[in-house]
Amino acid sequence: MPNALINGLALHYEVSGPDDGRALLLSNSLASDLHMWDAQVDALHAAGFRVLRYDNRGHGRSAPPPGPLSIEQLADDVAALLDHLGWDAVDYCGLSLGGMIGQMTARRHPGRLRSLVLADTAAHMGPPALWNDRIAAVEAGGMAAVVEATLGRWFTAAARAGTTHAAAIAAVRAAILATSPAGFCACSAAIRDMDQRADIAAITLPTLVVVGAEDPSTPVAAAELIHARIAGSRLVVLPDAAHLANIEQAAAFNAALLEFLAGLA
Repeated sequence: MPNALINGLALHYEVSGPDDGRALLLSNSLASDLHMWDAQVDALHAAGFRVLRYDNRGHGRSAPPPGPLSIEQLADDVAALLDHLGWDAVDYCGLSLGGMIGQMTARRHPGRLRSLVLADTAAHMGPPALWNDRIAAVEAGGMAAVVEATLGRWFTAAARAGTTHAAAIAAVRAAILATSPAGFCACSAAIRDMDQRADIAAITLPTLVVVGAEDPSTPVAAAELIHARIAGSRLVVLPDAAHLANIEQAAAFNAALLEFLAGLA
């Protein structure tokens, strides 16, 4: 799995699937790495997709940033990574922070995306004090200071109490704890300062909005706002799922994703 110098910083990425497959980029949530998509890649490969996954700045095996980031900078990383690979345009699926980056990329780099899947995400996510408190907690106590509360938002109580998702939740816990505090704080600042609620009305790409019915972080109302602002978009609400709906309800998530993408072919 290679690294590339992207906008002055080493980003880690992975390309997999058939060499002649249709290109699809998967973009991660805050405090995760590219393995958050492990439950999707086999189904995507089988459907003929060439899958690009990457770690955002300060996440996974990508280098930490020197200071706060903006959603614009993170969208510029997407375009620069595509340039590095020599790819003109891709289908795009992003969850949480990845969905926020997708919204910005669609507006800031027109022509680089063929379609947009926005999962468990928002166009605005306040109040600023919430993010300032999380940044302060991580600056003082590292990622251990936020890991339990994060898992409480990302998975339903039933998933956390049962055994079906135990291995996946353990892997997500490890990814949170392995996230660079500098990366978490920088990307949290990007979320804190973002407001795309008005601007996303300019997006004309085929768009699917997906959300877990029990997501407390970016709830159904946030998905409904995006759906209302992006003309012609589709909305799918997945039952019995919280924020990481792609893990908790992987089969239903994959079915919605593949049905949408198949309809574009």
